[in-house]
Amino acid sequence: SHTKDARAVLEKIGAYDDVIKSRDSKKIRVGAGKSRNRRHTQRRGPLVVYDVSEGLDKAFRNLPGVELAMVDNLSLLDLAPGGHLGRFCIWTKGAFEKLDSIFGTYEESAKFKSGFNLPRAFMTNADLTRIINSDEVQSVLKPMVTGPTLVIPKKRNPLRRADVKAALNPYQTAVREREVKKATADKATKAKVLAAKRGVLKARSKEFAGRRKAFYKSASAEGPVSF
Repeated sequence: SHTKDARAVLEKIGAYDDVIKSRDSKKIRVGAGKSRNRRHTQRRGPLVVYDVSEGLDKAFRNLPGVELAMVDNLSLLDLAPGGHLGRFCIWTKGAFEKLDSIFGTYEESAKFKSGFNLPRAFMTNADLTRIINSDEVQSVLKPMVTGPTLVIPKKRNPLRRADVKAALNPYQTAVREREVKKATADKATKAKVLAAKRGVLKARSKEFAGRRKAFYKSASAEGPVSF
């Protein structure tokens, strides 16, 4: 339960260099965090995982960078701080033997976690590069596309392009033909068309005038209207 005993154990297994490395990495934080109860930054040291304390927590707690965790309360934040895998962990014998009871094995379920089983790998062969480059897979794959796969059409102004306008409005072709025919017609043809229009309007005016006269005549025959 003494720190000197914990240091001797770490020196014996060659792990005290990580403690020194963590101790030397303690620096003052850059920025406003040092005035918000986060004054120092320090690298993580070894993680000691134990089953029964027996004074371990008091012995290792004064060593800089060393953290302790019970095997029953393991956290992903302890095993992979910052999301970085591969932390240096020191296991006691009792903690290592208790892992099978906590998480189970591939043959038996966990005893302390109801319904928990170790996840199995979906792939029996984890060499994905070898699988992809195998003759069986390459023989059924489509050939590799080397050119551009997406061609963005060029935007064309329909107000200036007759073919684009005709694609948007199919009736535009008939309108265009009528306008061209009207613009290229000679004076005699224009006069003939104008005379035909005027004749139609004149006949319509005569018809409406006859209707007005007939209405006035019938209204006069009925006499004055009294209310």
